[in-house]
Amino acid sequence: MRLSVGEILSESFGFFFARLGLFFHLVTIPWILSLLLRVAIEAVVEPTLMSGLVGKLLDVIPTTMFVVAWMRVVLLGPERVDRLPGLGWSARETAFVVQLLQVAGITFVLLAAMFLVIGPIDPMTLGREAADPEAARREAMATPLGAGFIASFLLALRVSFGLAASAIDLPWSPRRSWAYGRGSSWPIIGSLFLILLVGAMANAIAIVVPFWLTRRLGADGAAMIVTWTVATLVSYGGTALLVTAIAVIFRRLTKWREGVPLA
Repeated sequence: MRLSVGEILSESFGFFFARLGLFFHLVTIPWILSLLLRVAIEAVVEPTLMSGLVGKLLDVIPTTMFVVAWMRVVLLGPERVDRLPGLGWSARETAFVVQLLQVAGITFVLLAAMFLVIGPIDPMTLGREAADPEAARREAMATPLGAGFIASFLLALRVSFGLAASAIDLPWSPRRSWAYGRGSSWPIIGSLFLILLVGAMANAIAIVVPFWLTRRLGADGAAMIVTWTVATLVSYGGTALLVTAIAVIFRRLTKWREGVPLA
C-alpha cells in the first residue's frame, strides 16, 4: 500500500487535537514523573553531557507508560486502556522497550559516542586547520560517527511503525516492518521527520518563552521550574503526535484489525 505524507499528517494531527482532553488525562502522571526526575537529577549532579544522557535513559520509563497507553487509544479506543499511565508496569511496556532497543538502540549508542568521545566541537572551526592535535582528532572522528548516526536514524524511522505492535500484544520485529513498508519508505520517513521537526520547534518555544516571561516578572527563582514544567508537557505532546502517526502508519500498511490475522 502506498502512503501519502499529507494523509498521515492530516489524520495524526486531527486525531490528537480532537482528543486533547484525553491527552491531558493520560499524560498527567508520566508528566509529573518526568518533571520530578528532571528536578532530582539537576539537584543531585552537576549538569553534564553524561547526566543528560542518563536522564534521557531514565525518562524512558514514564514515557513508555504513556506511549503504550496512547497507542492503544489510537488502535483500540480509550476504553481499552487498562490503567492510567504511570500507575503500573506490565509485560506490554517491557516488550515495547525491547523493541525500541531493536529499532533505535544503535542510534542512541552513536549519539552517546558523539557526545562522550568527541566532546564539544565549535561548528565555526569545522573545515579549518586545527592548531590543537586533540581537537583535530575529535573533528576527524566526528565525520564517521555523524554519518553513522544519520544513517541509523533514518533506518530507525523507516521501521519504527512496528513499535505499535507491542501496544496490541502482537509479536513483531524490524524485519517485518521493513517488509510491510516496502515501497513507502520515504513517506514513512518524511512524515515522522516532519512531526519530529515540529515537536523540536514547539519544545524550543516552550523553553524560551516561559523562561523569558518568568524572568521579566521577577520570578528568577521559579524560572527553571516553570520552564521545565511547560517544556516537559509540550515534549509529551510532540511524543503523542509522533506515536499517533506511528500507529496510523502501522494500521494502514498492515491493514490491521482486531481479531483479524495479518496477511
